[in-house]
Amino acid sequence: MVGVQRGRVQMKNNKWIQKANLKKGAFTAKAKKRGMTAQEYATKVLKNPGMYDPKTVKQARLAKTFKKMAK
Repeated sequence: MVGVQRGRVQMKNNKWIQKANLKKGAFTAKAKKRGMTAQEYATKVLKNPGMYDPKTVKQARLAKTFKKMAK
């Protein structure tokens, strides 16, 4: 994909996920502990990001991103 930034055309890095430090199932475990699915918990976290630690907020954003990519 091509993105435009400040008048220049740049190629987007399609391998960004390989650089991410992922702990499989960590966010899903947090959601299940609270009786929710990962997507329900992600929505809740992103509506009130100040109530959660920054790591959980990042995990919620990533969960939403993965959901969009799966479509």
